[in-house]
Amino acid sequence: IVGEASRTDLAPHPAKSFWRSKLDSGALWNIIQYMMDRQYNPILRPHLAENPSSVSYKTEMSKRTGDRCFPNYEINNTMPDYAKLPIQMKNVVTTMHCRDYLLIIDPLDVCDAQAKKGAPTLLMAIKTQTANFENREAIWETWGRSGNIKTLGGRQRLVRRVFLLGKSKDLHIEEKLHLESEKYGDVIQWDFVDTFFNLTLKDVLFWDWFSRRCPHARFIFKGDDDVFVRTPAVLDYLLAEETFVVGDVISNAAPIRSNGTKYYIPESFYKGLYPSYPGGGGVLYSGSLAHRLLVVSQRVHLFPIDDVYLGMCLQRLGVYPIDHPAFLTFDFPKDEPKEPCANHTILLVHKRSPAEMFQLLNETSTPNFLRPTGTPITMKMRKINFMLTLS
Repeated sequence: IVGEASRTDLAPHPAKSFWRSKLDSGALWNIIQYMMDRQYNPILRPHLAENPSSVSYKTEMSKRTGDRCFPNYEINNTMPDYAKLPIQMKNVVTTMHCRDYLLIIDPLDVCDAQAKKGAPTLLMAIKTQTANFENREAIWETWGRSGNIKTLGGRQRLVRRVFLLGKSKDLHIEEKLHLESEKYGDVIQWDFVDTFFNLTLKDVLFWDWFSRRCPHARFIFKGDDDVFVRTPAVLDYLLAEETFVVGDVISNAAPIRSNGTKYYIPESFYKGLYPSYPGGGGVLYSGSLAHRLLVVSQRVHLFPIDDVYLGMCLQRLGVYPIDHPAFLTFDFPKDEPKEPCANHTILLVHKRSPAEMFQLLNETSTPNFLRPTGTPITMKMRKINFMLTLS
């Protein structure tokens, strides 16, 4: 019988190899990831079992000089349609080997890195851009307050907040950001230009910062600066599991091939469906998972869409994100009537302006009175209310 051993004292011989010795796809990202997989394969490289940190991923596509990483324009030859790509995608292709960037602003007093006792229950890591002062101000004054926050159940839990930024080419804005950092002490800034396709860098660099500066935080909320979060409800919801991730999970998504959108990924760059991933408007995961994400991210090549990259890392860890209907990263469904108390049933909603954040804080801070008689409630809302009751 194929796949069975002829002697019982020997282990069965597999009918075929259980890792791919040949790559079917010719897409650039798939090729690079395949090379990384082979480099980290403990069967092909047995010494990894004893010293997994001994691998340093470098290919002929990487070009580094000292501590600075430079664009690699030789890689242009590996993509037949490179000349036709949008400029932002060209920048991704030539710099995606770079993932180590200097910290320009590093807040030291967010957490006590050495003390487990007194560590925050929740660390909020909010992706923002240097010019978005109004968004950050609204977050300071509404859902992103730092300190002891009262849950809906009346308990006090410690919350800390940081903003994740790249740099701006506008020197005046940079000066204002440094003044803001001195006042609030919550800005983390790295030495890369802040663009949409650089959001993945904020994830991998934040995981490294977290491991050094706030390693004992129990939970992390990672989100955008244009969402509204019911922080007391989130604190009540937090689970006891050591490894979990919760959000608005997107499954079986395919790359968008239309080059008129900001999510455009050409077929020459990536082939295949995306793994399941939580939408990037906001996601909640455990601190212990963040440490594991830091490690596994060293073995997953950077991908320009941050939500998808998180899904790729989770897939490598064998961690499946939990879909929670109270994470509305695409806002309330347009085909369902919105009941008056709907905002009392959410954990997060996207997108909201600074003015809307203040409005939502006032609304959700008032008691959730009985729903008016006859107001229709959808099946989705029933599910939300049921899950929040359980939490």
